[in-house]
Amino acid sequence: MTISFNDPVKQEIWATLRALNDAWTQGDPDDLVNYFHPNMVAITATDRLRRDGAAECLAGWKGFAEATQIHHWEEIDPVIHVYGDAAVVAYYFDMSFTMGGQTINMGGRDMFFFAREKGRWWAVADQFSAYPA
Repeated sequence: MTISFNDPVKQEIWATLRALNDAWTQGDPDDLVNYFHPNMVAITATDRLRRDGAAECLAGWKGFAEATQIHHWEEIDPVIHVYGDAAVVAYYFDMSFTMGGQTINMGGRDMFFFAREKGRWWAVADQFSAYPA
């Protein structure tokens, strides 16, 4: 799905988010180091405790990518709200992956918080979950 925003700042943020998601769904999860702020924090659907710092976040995304074969990933109906050098990106997602020999199709919602430092956007927080049952 092609999504476009008229605002050039939103276009830049969306391109960053898309590159971030492509890194772990289609590319090399180690590339997430280029998108995760050193002080990033994440609340995930599968971890009881938050992931604190880029290294912990990278380990979580990389662990998932290495434990699965991702067949499909799509962001749906995104919104971007910009607050100076900060932004919130929220969207729904649809994905399909194989884990432990079982194919899983799932959808959910994701919300990233970005901050602009030294001329680029960094993911500083993320919270995602599957849709409630």
